[in-house]
Amino acid sequence: MGLATRTWLTPPADPPARGWRDWALLLGVVVSVAAETALRTDAPPQWPWAVVLVAVAVTTLWRRRFSTAMLAIALGVAAVAGQVIATDLALVSSIYMLTLVYAVPRWGSSRSMLAGAVLMLLAVMVPSLVGSAPWADAWGSAAVVLATGALGLAFRWRAASRAREMEQVRLVEGERLARDLHDTVAHHVSAIAVRAQAARAVAAAEGRADSAVTPAVTPASDGASATAGTAAALDALQVIEDEATRALEEMRSIAGILRRDRDAQLAPAPGIADLSALARAGDAVPVQVEVTGEASTVPARVSAAAYRIAQEALTNVRRHARHATRAHLLVHIDDREVTLQIRDDGRPAHAPPSRGYGIAGMTERATLLGGHCSAGPGPAGGWIVMATLPLAGSHR
Repeated sequence: MGLATRTWLTPPADPPARGWRDWALLLGVVVSVAAETALRTDAPPQWPWAVVLVAVAVTTLWRRRFSTAMLAIALGVAAVAGQVIATDLALVSSIYMLTLVYAVPRWGSSRSMLAGAVLMLLAVMVPSLVGSAPWADAWGSAAVVLATGALGLAFRWRAASRAREMEQVRLVEGERLARDLHDTVAHHVSAIAVRAQAARAVAAAEGRADSAVTPAVTPASDGASATAGTAAALDALQVIEDEATRALEEMRSIAGILRRDRDAQLAPAPGIADLSALARAGDAVPVQVEVTGEASTVPARVSAAAYRIAQEALTNVRRHARHATRAHLLVHIDDREVTLQIRDDGRPAHAPPSRGYGIAGMTERATLLGGHCSAGPGPAGGWIVMATLPLAGSHR
């Protein structure tokens, strides 16, 4: 079974909760049924059917969570009412019941879809089989039901595809953050190894000098103690150097996994101190960069995230801001968090790219560090991106 088929048959993880649109649908059904019953002149008043339709309309409130059960209740009530009420159902407003048909393939599990298909087959075919309705009506109803079900499957596939793409964005942002952290940590570990090598060389040289003058200045026991202390220091520095070297080798292996281009670097990832480089000379949209606070107090992982968010936001400005003449990047650093604001003066306010995931990527990167990011049109036009990154980062 292919991935696309499994996607269609897999129930959505969390159907949306009941909202104002559901209540608006219910109110619209009540109003339309009452209005049609009262105002239609081509058919006799059908108040009994109106009462049934309004009562059945309540099932739309639970159509996402219990799609097949609500469809079964609606069809069952309609079947019983058809045996009790003398007149046939002639209200066009009963078309709202297609929302229950749509909900089964859109939100139901594979078993729910199978049960719903059986229910609709019975509801469409039985009246013609027993002779109470012509077969032309059955085929017409079947076509409407199939079209509605296909629409539900199409939106189900679209939502699943969007969820997969968003998950891919989260994975990519996590990978990028890991690469940035690797670059910074590897740089520090490399510095530790170099310092240990230098200290070992200095300690060895001083130890040889002390050994040369010890007999004339100090007792033999003191000379032996100094020699032993120097040897212990050299051993400790050797261990530090060896462990740092092994750590660098392991980090290069990790970098080979994280980097698709296999280009492992040991330089620190760009951070807040490098933001001025984003204001490219001669750019179509000039960028003003303003940083307040002490950038040196920001941890490397947070500084790198701030740089990447600003970089993505300014890239979106250059690509999508219509009629923008300038952009402003403001970074404020205090003792708790880093706040970024990137805004432009594009008119009219531009929307995010329809197929891009830059905003989702910025949001995910901020979330990984325990912060948050938002983007939207500004009150006076243009586009504003706001991000807050706690200095403590995330402990997840």
